Amino acid sequence: MKKRSKRPKIQRKQLSAMLSKALVQEYNVHSMRVRKGDTVQIMRGYFNGVEGAVTNVDYKKAIVNVEGATREKADGTIVFVPIHPSKVAITRLILDDPRRKDILERRTISKRSTG
Repeated sequence: MKKRSKRPKIQRKQLSAMLSKALVQEYNVHSMRVRKGDTVQIMRGYFNGVEGAVTNVDYKKAIVNVEGATREKADGTIVFVPIHPSKVAITRLILDDPRRKDILERRTISKRSTG
């Protein structure tokens, strides 16, 4: 029987980003895992201030691709610039997944009971 690695769980946790101030006020949660479709604002680096939807999340490389963060290569093709999730703030959450709603509700309830 193969032993399962704990690495994917760690990598998923590393893909969390802070929520914007408005979302923190609304949900009383400070961070969530980034997901394809979420709208994020880049907070650091060359693309500071760019806001766009997340087009791809790469768990192995621990990066996200944002719509506005692109670069043109020498041959003319346009590629996404990889951005680490800790350098973005989520401004709009996609809540069409019931599991994600449950996570948000569970974390909100635990924050209210402790604080």
